[in-house]
Amino acid sequence: MTTYILRRLLATIWVLLGVTLGAFLIMQLTPGDPARVILGQDATPEAIRTLRSQLGLDRPLPVQYITFLGNIATGDLGMSYQSKRPVLSELRSSFPNTIELALASIFIATVIGMGLGVLSALKRGTISDTAATSLTLIGISIPNFWLGVMLMLGFSYHLGWFPASGRGGPLYSLAGLRSVTLPALTLATGSAAVIARITRTSLLEVFDLDYIRTARAKGLQEPNIIRRHALANALIPVVTIIGLQFGFLLGGAVVTERIFAWPGLGRVIVNAISNRDLPLVQGALLLVAGVFVLLNLLTDLLYGFLDPRIRYD
Repeated sequence: MTTYILRRLLATIWVLLGVTLGAFLIMQLTPGDPARVILGQDATPEAIRTLRSQLGLDRPLPVQYITFLGNIATGDLGMSYQSKRPVLSELRSSFPNTIELALASIFIATVIGMGLGVLSALKRGTISDTAATSLTLIGISIPNFWLGVMLMLGFSYHLGWFPASGRGGPLYSLAGLRSVTLPALTLATGSAAVIARITRTSLLEVFDLDYIRTARAKGLQEPNIIRRHALANALIPVVTIIGLQFGFLLGGAVVTERIFAWPGLGRVIVNAISNRDLPLVQGALLLVAGVFVLLNLLTDLLYGFLDPRIRYD
């Protein structure tokens, strides 16, 4: 098990290095001059050259990247060009809200997705299976921006059950639960459909194995067969997709956060890109990508506990 963990950690380090390079190059190679954005269109060339020198933008790209890596190693992501605040402070104020939204979304997606997947597998070939499969297809096809607007119109403006926008408080408060419900449902729809399809496929593969037929021949009750034998052995692909979907929810909530005015990282990234705020964009990309990579690492390590054959190989 120790060798398995060390191998995964070593692979993660290389991936994180690639993430830093990608985050650095994406903003460096996009058109536009941050110095001109900061100073405005009426700035003189001398003022722009001076500011570029102060920001270190006039140095060669390899030197800038090495400096970038050194700052990351010391926990310094730089200062935001627009707010003049440390990037870490900007991220601390917005990322917890995105985590709250992602947690609520993945909880809803897991409950609905696994429920539909199990129902569809148990009722294979019936009307229930067809209905569940149709719902997953609809869930994958519906775009978030349309679903969010429809939920807002129906449950906020017409029925008044939930607030239309904003964050009402932490998740453990009633106001927080009410405010997170609509954006979480919007985000969870696509993930729930994916989880349902993977759960159904994995369970159907397990149902066809010999030990399930043996358990049924021995007279074990069907709920026990599903819970102790089938579902336990079908969890690995389901755990994989849940981990991946949680990472996607962290980085893909931009549209939903804009629709519901959720004060999360998505809005920060959009505003930073519009203002050519390089340090803030790079810090946000590093944070999202780093969390995504770490979630994949945790998922890989969880494999070893769910299935000892993986770590032995």
